[in-house]
Amino acid sequence: MYLNAIGTTVPGHDIHHAFIAWARDRLTDPRSAKLFDRMAARSAIGHRWSILPPTAGGGSPVAADGFYADSILPGTAARMAIYAEAAPTLGIAAIEALRDQVAPGEITHFVVASCTGFVAPGIDQIIARRIGLAPSVERLLIGFMGCYAAVAALRTARHIVRSDPAARVLVLCVELSTLHLQDVAEIEPLLAMLQFGDGAAAGLVTAEAGGFVLGDPFATTLPDSDALIRWDITDRGFAMHLSGEVPARIAAGLADPAFAQAATGGRDPAEIDGWAVHAGGRSILDAVEGALHLPEEALAVSRGVLADSGNMSSATLMFVLARLLAGPPVADGVALAFGPGLAAEGFGFRSAT
Repeated sequence: MYLNAIGTTVPGHDIHHAFIAWARDRLTDPRSAKLFDRMAARSAIGHRWSILPPTAGGGSPVAADGFYADSILPGTAARMAIYAEAAPTLGIAAIEALRDQVAPGEITHFVVASCTGFVAPGIDQIIARRIGLAPSVERLLIGFMGCYAAVAALRTARHIVRSDPAARVLVLCVELSTLHLQDVAEIEPLLAMLQFGDGAAAGLVTAEAGGFVLGDPFATTLPDSDALIRWDITDRGFAMHLSGEVPARIAAGLADPAFAQAATGGRDPAEIDGWAVHAGGRSILDAVEGALHLPEEALAVSRGVLADSGNMSSATLMFVLARLLAGPPVADGVALAFGPGLAAEGFGFRSAT
């Protein structure tokens, strides 16, 4: 089973610095504001992109005439109305980046992962219709799994191809995290929100040799950690709870040989030459690097994705894999992502040639 090709895309509106200024204005305590400035500067994020368009005057969504301009932020219905239009559009743009490798008439299965919105008919059905997939194409929508949903989507595609070698599975991860800005004044949720951006990535999984060989998947969870990462559906969008304890808990977990073995599919970190670690944040990448005693350059690709686009939830891992796919051959790779649970999921991979 092979991940033959990956296409990625982000919207054209960079909102990172505007959102930082918006968040800082909500902190009235000078000590909190100073800490926020230091943490924002150390985030290692240079850009985050949003499907929310610039205002008529070229301003961001938090400008005076932007989507988040009012003192009471838009409700969930308004945010989902945008998701219903923008998620398919962004997802199709990622699929278009695969146009040379993917002929719609040859697709037999369509697996979509997204945790930043809901609509029925689902975006899988909307996209399938718009790109001309046959009505007989089998569809699966993976929702609300969070940052490791790309693992679930690729794992599902691998299982499909194992059972039907003639299958050609189109996999899509599309996330619109910037639809869920929350009006809070506490430093922890503000810092969490300021890591997330919008993006989409599509991949083709078949039995035809080429790209990456998809190896055995693996999954594990940290005990007593289910409250550390959480999405709450509120009347004002989806509220992300990302505890500041997450990096330390990941580091502590990976320091346990049993958890580390489960979280790397039983591989010896010293023998891995291709690391596709979900770019969930600088501190998370630092925790993985330190706990597994990885050389400084091991997570350079993940850090590059974080710098260029921030955390795009499930799409992020696909962006990392896309960069690795375009680089030198990988003899023994590990894809690893963390998410609600606190769960670690991933799979082994290697270059086909």
